[in-house]
Amino acid sequence: MKNFVEELRWRGMIHDVMPGTEEQLKKELTTAYVGIDPTADSLHIGHLVGVMMLTHLQRCGHRPLVVLGGATGMIGDPSFKSQERVLLTIDEINHNQACLKSQLSKFMDFDTPSPIKAEILNNYDWTKDFSFIDFIRDIGKHITVNYMMSKDSVKKRMETGISFTEFSYQLLQGYDFKYLYDNYNCRLQMGGSDQWGNITTGTELIRRMSKGEAFALTCPLITKADGGKFGKTEKGNIWLDAKKTTPYAFYQFWLNCSDEDAKRFIKIFTLFSKEEIEQMIENHDKEPHLRILQKALAKDMTIRVHSEADYNSALEASEILFGKGTTETLKNLDEDTLLSIFEGVPMFEIDKEMLEEGVNIVDLTSEKAAIFPSKAEARRTLKENALSINKTKVKEDFVATKQDLLNEKYILVQKGKKNYYLIIVK
Repeated sequence: MKNFVEELRWRGMIHDVMPGTEEQLKKELTTAYVGIDPTADSLHIGHLVGVMMLTHLQRCGHRPLVVLGGATGMIGDPSFKSQERVLLTIDEINHNQACLKSQLSKFMDFDTPSPIKAEILNNYDWTKDFSFIDFIRDIGKHITVNYMMSKDSVKKRMETGISFTEFSYQLLQGYDFKYLYDNYNCRLQMGGSDQWGNITTGTELIRRMSKGEAFALTCPLITKADGGKFGKTEKGNIWLDAKKTTPYAFYQFWLNCSDEDAKRFIKIFTLFSKEEIEQMIENHDKEPHLRILQKALAKDMTIRVHSEADYNSALEASEILFGKGTTETLKNLDEDTLLSIFEGVPMFEIDKEMLEEGVNIVDLTSEKAAIFPSKAEARRTLKENALSINKTKVKEDFVATKQDLLNEKYILVQKGKKNYYLIIVK
């Protein structure tokens, strides 16, 4: 077995670790878990830190458990949040849970016959039959209100107000750990640094109720070097579901990391060895303009989360913007990727009937779609050989027809090297 704590330490993935944790993991095969509340039908890359902790755990010869919070997801964790979450129905949670399972299987082995086989559990299964009376009598009496209120995550919310529902969250999460300790011999819970209070409530319950010893380990909350929230863009979260975030946009997120972030992220989110990463960082520092780290990170993550075909497609799509793409490349793009690449470029709508008999390029770009302020300006650009339709240079006699539509709906106009326009044909 590899030293798991040491593996996380050099990767910069440890914030707090309870004394004795490293010794426990070095002593024997240990079962550990991370909890994920199924509040959406996809993971976003903010979840990946916890997922990667479990991935490294399994690779170091230990057993990972993922606990999807079917019960706790119906309550909402108050940890360091300014307001209460919208509560989910059981049907919504079940749907979300099924979606998350397929994504997690890309990071851990759920099929190996060995003792380190990963497993997904749902805390709703062991809490659904608990009556309120039984819970406060059998579990609640072991943890004082003073103890619960001493947690930083609760203190922060006392200023704005916290419902009893959310206040009870740490007790439910603590009971999860105790249940897993008793039934799965789970000795370690891991999570983000904001979960330390909830996790140690679990170790305290285990100590008091099961007379056992359990451990806690948290990783830092990942932020970008500029202080921005990791995994967030102007459009929101970067999701693992291709319908929510296209593989192209996913690839671009990693590719556009700053040098400082790329040096941290490649340690946290990939499985490259320490030696491989040190060599990549050395090569990157010699020729930073080549963006060696960003390219390696973007490739590794896109292939792992999506596929090699999606990575190649994202690579081709990226080249379109830098003048290397061809008409053929453009035609092979699906609609979501096309719109993802050209999001933010000027768009014009025309009627599909106009293309029945064809529209001359000058009329198309000056009258039908106001790309040029006048026909004279359009003709001047055409004479300079500086106008392309779907990445192919055109002359003044070019006539656009339905044959020129991309995805039966779009025409891409390029003026010069960097000015793009998208004509939407309806």
